[in-house]
Amino acid sequence: MIATTRGWLSAVLVTALAGAAPAWAQAPAAPAPAEEKKAEEKPKTLWDEFKLFSYIEMGGTINLRGKSQGVPGSTSTGSTNLLRLYDINEGYTFNMAEFSIKRDPDEKFPFGEGLVITAGEDARKNHSIGLLRTETDVFPFRNDPWFDLQEAYISARIPIGEGPVIKVGKFVTLLGSEVIESPSNLNYSRGYLFTLAIPLTHTGVLASYSFTDWLSVQGGVVLGWDRSDTKNSGPSGTGQIAVTPIKDLPIALNFIVGPEKSGDKNPIRGVLDITAAYTIGPVTLGLNFDYGAQANDVFLTSQDLGDKSSKWYGLAGYVAYDFLKDFRASVRQEWFRDPDGTRTATAGGVTLFSTTGTLQYNIWKGLYARAEYRHDGANEKVFGCRPDSACENKSQDTFSLSVYYKFF
Repeated sequence: MIATTRGWLSAVLVTALAGAAPAWAQAPAAPAPAEEKKAEEKPKTLWDEFKLFSYIEMGGTINLRGKSQGVPGSTSTGSTNLLRLYDINEGYTFNMAEFSIKRDPDEKFPFGEGLVITAGEDARKNHSIGLLRTETDVFPFRNDPWFDLQEAYISARIPIGEGPVIKVGKFVTLLGSEVIESPSNLNYSRGYLFTLAIPLTHTGVLASYSFTDWLSVQGGVVLGWDRSDTKNSGPSGTGQIAVTPIKDLPIALNFIVGPEKSGDKNPIRGVLDITAAYTIGPVTLGLNFDYGAQANDVFLTSQDLGDKSSKWYGLAGYVAYDFLKDFRASVRQEWFRDPDGTRTATAGGVTLFSTTGTLQYNIWKGLYARAEYRHDGANEKVFGCRPDSACENKSQDTFSLSVYYKFF
């Protein structure tokens, strides 16, 4: 009987200990959530609020058809891909090395700043007049400095309402879907709207205000298109109205208007720019429309034409698809009309269209490679140009390989 009782008590004790074992095993982990919560609540330092961005890119382009020699009216040597910007020269190009540090002002610390320094062949083409470039420098700027001060500004938040932000200095334009930084674009080459229709940077004052999560505005006064001196007869006005009617669908109406030096005069130039983008799962869609006009254009004046006012307009569509985790396929379709030839230096005007396909592969962490095929077409012979003869082709085809690395 005693043995039976002892066996029964032993069984109960073992069962109790077995039931308590998981609780003991979990006991030391109990404080972990509190510790994690405490770590999450650790306040950010001022340095934590700075946004760093840096990358390096290089690539090479081969012209398969429509290759030109030099740039008409500018250079007469070297194989070129006409009506391009950063990839205008055939062959290898060290595109860009960039370092960017920015901070937006907030309630805690109402002052911010932005500094973007770049170097490379692309940087040469981004110089503003009066800062590393003069009025007499001629595209594609082969003799300009190899570096650029792309952005340099200070900003401040005014404690009124939701806090409007004032920015003073040099900054990139509000216009356009494509930007200077290649990793932020879907394609390696830049389209006609980026190259021919809009400015790249401004120097001046810009104010921004967010009314709600879906509506914000910006507006300011700048010295002009890619200009950091006061050679224009007056400032230009630029602004933006941005709305997000539904999630992941930002739409922006942008503009710039003001006197722009054309020859020895300062006629009014203006551009209306609309951008939209939509992301749904692995698919990204984009749209960009531009309409520009200028009075008393120097190109038309040189031809002694009666009506010296000009206009230009264009439309670009973008589709990108992310697949197999590390791959992205992108297509850009573009149409650009320059009826007076002022943006392309084409007497009688020209209509351009372009189809670009880009395949991107994430090799390792921040290392990316791109392969791109682009077909450009026109209703006039504006490709295959030589210094001693007329242009021979209405199209050009190029193939590019590039690689870039994002440090952070």
